[in-house]
Amino acid sequence: MKKDLKNKNCLITGATGGIGKEIAKEIAKNSCNLFLTGRKKEDLEKMKKDFEKKFKIKVDYQNGDLTHMPDLMKIIAKAKLFGKIDILINSAGIFIEKSIEKTTIEEFEKCHAINVRTPFILSKELSKNMKKRKWGRIVNIASSSAHQGFSNGSAYCSSKHGLLGLSRSMFNELKQKNVRVFCVSPGSSKTKMGKQCKNQNFETFINPKEIAEYIVNIISFDNEMIIEESRLNRIKIE
Repeated sequence: MKKDLKNKNCLITGATGGIGKEIAKEIAKNSCNLFLTGRKKEDLEKMKKDFEKKFKIKVDYQNGDLTHMPDLMKIIAKAKLFGKIDILINSAGIFIEKSIEKTTIEEFEKCHAINVRTPFILSKELSKNMKKRKWGRIVNIASSSAHQGFSNGSAYCSSKHGLLGLSRSMFNELKQKNVRVFCVSPGSSKTKMGKQCKNQNFETFINPKEIAEYIVNIISFDNEMIIEESRLNRIKIE
C-alpha cells in the first residue's frame, strides 16, 4: 500500500472507461477515497457499491456530459461537497479518426471540449485548495499522439498536443506549491477506444492495468524527484 494515498480523495473523469476504471481500482487498493465521473449513472452506481464493499473506502459520483458546461459545473459542485480533492485524474477522452475534410466543426469542438477544456476547468477549480494545503496531484492522460501526428487525426492529435502544452504550463505554475502535474502519454491500449484505431494490431496494445499501476506509483512518490512527462509503450520480448 502507498501510505501517501491513504485517506486522500481522488476525482477521476472517465472512470467507467478502460484506463479510468483500472486507475480507480489501483487507487482504491491504496485506501484512497474516490469521486467518480462518467456518462452512465448505472455504471457509476455499480462501481460505487462494488468499491465500497471490496475496499472499505468512501465513494461518490456524478454522471454527466463533459461537453455540456452545466453538467461539468454540477460535477465540480458535488465534488466539493464530497470533500477536499487531493488528486485529480483527467482520464476522460474521445477519439476521432477522420480526414480533415470529413471532420465536422462540431466533432472538432467536442474532441477539444473533452480532451482539453475539461482538464483545464477541473484543474483551475480544484488546484485552488491543493495550493492552500501545499499538496496535490494532477494527472492528465494524453496519448502518444501528443508527440506526433497521424493521417486522419487532425482533431484528436491537436487536442492531445493541447493537453500536453496545458500540462507543461501547469507543471511550472504549480510546482512551488507542491502541486505536481503529470502528463502521461500511453500508446494504443486494450480498451474500447483502442478498438477504434484502424490498421493496427489490437493484440500489440498496452494493458491498461499496467498504465494504472504506473500512475499510482508516480503520484505516491513524495520526495524531490518528479517525472513530469511520460511516454508509455509496449515492448515485445522475443
